[in-house]
Amino acid sequence: MITDHRRKDGFDGQKMISLPGGIYKNIHLSNPFLSQLFITYIGYFPKAEHHYRERRKGCADNILIYCLSGRGWVMIGDKEYKVGPNQFIHLPATTTFMRYGADINEPWTIYWVHYSGQEIAVFNRALGIKIQNGAVNIPFNDKGIAIWDNMYKSLEMGYSSDNLANANFCLYHFLATFFYPEKHLRSLEGVESDMITTTINYMRSNVPNRMKIDDFAALHELSASHFSYLFRKSTGMPPGDYFIQLKIQKACQMLYKPGYKIKEIALATGFDDPHYFSKLFKKLMGVSPEQYRVLRIKG
Repeated sequence: MITDHRRKDGFDGQKMISLPGGIYKNIHLSNPFLSQLFITYIGYFPKAEHHYRERRKGCADNILIYCLSGRGWVMIGDKEYKVGPNQFIHLPATTTFMRYGADINEPWTIYWVHYSGQEIAVFNRALGIKIQNGAVNIPFNDKGIAIWDNMYKSLEMGYSSDNLANANFCLYHFLATFFYPEKHLRSLEGVESDMITTTINYMRSNVPNRMKIDDFAALHELSASHFSYLFRKSTGMPPGDYFIQLKIQKACQMLYKPGYKIKEIALATGFDDPHYFSKLFKKLMGVSPEQYRVLRIKG
């Protein structure tokens, strides 16, 4: 689990902002509402090989880690929790010794946010944020990623009161996409028609079909390799993987509703073989479609 090469950060393509400790002091005086919940650190670590973080005195902030791909682990006290693709783990502020890091063979790609607030303990109790919750399955959270990007870009522009207010108001929306994922499944309406969003719209409309990278590249008269480079640069993942994530997201939507058979869901998302569909679903979501449906009913 732990190697000599372990590191906190410094990964190729990473994004990270650590807000200065006193940055909110004057802001909270002029805008007390911001003291209720506010970002302290925010980051994105792609394929974070040898990622390892140790906090002997715990952490005064809540930490939300969203695993996009790969795998990792979190240990709090003597209890270990595994985290895989399309899962998130929400760690409440605690004084308990904790450590976490990337899997040796499949290092995770993660979006993460640290946040705190004057009434963080009350907030955690009200929403049931507990150490024991462990990793939670979630459909591909593209809306959460878009909101994260908004928060990051606001803070990247500096720590003016407007930038801080926008980022921290977005924080509530960001958290809501994890607490209530079924309420935040994105629609096609109102999305700007640049190359990437045009492609994503096209992907969404073709979820029931089999598509190749060449089909997406042809929309923009680009070679498959150049298109893939631009798409991955913008979204953080290859277009084929993104398309599969959208298919699984659609499957999750259908599993929210009673009456659909697994075979019907497989066909509706472009898979002729329901066994292959179930295998892929479990690989990405950590549970089978049947188990996911049961968990949603219980949840």
